[in-house]
Amino acid sequence: MSFSDLKRKSNTSFEFLQKELEKSSTNSSADDRFWKPELDASGNGYAVIRFLPQPEGESLPWAKLYSHAFQGPGGWFIENSLTTLGQQDPVSVYNNKLWNSGTESDKEVARKQKRKLSYYSNIYVVRDPKNPHNEGKVFLYRYGKKIFDKIMAAMKPEFQDETPVNPFDFWEGADFKLKIKTVAGFWNYDSSEFAESAALSGDDEVLENIYKSEHSLEAFTAASEFKTYEALEARLNLVLGISSAPQRPNIGVDTEEYEPQPVAKSPFRERMSAPSEPAASNESDDDALSYFARLAEED
Repeated sequence: MSFSDLKRKSNTSFEFLQKELEKSSTNSSADDRFWKPELDASGNGYAVIRFLPQPEGESLPWAKLYSHAFQGPGGWFIENSLTTLGQQDPVSVYNNKLWNSGTESDKEVARKQKRKLSYYSNIYVVRDPKNPHNEGKVFLYRYGKKIFDKIMAAMKPEFQDETPVNPFDFWEGADFKLKIKTVAGFWNYDSSEFAESAALSGDDEVLENIYKSEHSLEAFTAASEFKTYEALEARLNLVLGISSAPQRPNIGVDTEEYEPQPVAKSPFRERMSAPSEPAASNESDDDALSYFARLAEED
């Protein structure tokens, strides 16, 4: 475009950029089925949610998913792990080779490439001060091990004088007070807790409508959500720039239970727009996956 054309079309170009900016600021890939807490100006977050029973026809009120999200010289590797299905995964095989090499640098690479743990549940939003329009609605909620441990602690309390509670029960469950603090630049969920056991509603018609609004959880671990071992291996080789992957073992499924990953800021975290929890907690890893996925799509 010549300078004269640039000058003549300046208004038109500005209108075009405004439209493009509006499109880019609206994340078309965002899934409005999901709810996510937000922080206030002080760096803290608060909301009250209720974990819901398993959807009709499904066996568990949560889905457990392992995935990988890391960058190599060939781009991003953002994939669900076959270990979710109790199968071998090429990243696990490769990480085992690194871990057993005897060098600390290889162990550090294995830690950075270790699988991330996410849980999915249906929730009912009781209170959301940052987004009141979410209250009274059913969403999917993705969370990590820290919150799941609190759920397990409610179901299987540590002391005999504590009454077990099924947090997923409509009538005898309990609201979950989600409390987020920003500690050393990371999200911390330690103060979150369950309220006293109480029915979500005394009206069965209301509860039935909530129940019918739930989303499938088993869909997250359906076979269609996972690539084959061979496809994952090919992607891994491309991302890491290696000519061949380690030989696939014939027995066992690696659990990748390496020592805890150091709590430190990584290039991943520095590129995130919001602070997150330490890597060992898995919460920030969960929240980052969609961000990483968008980067992977740009390769």
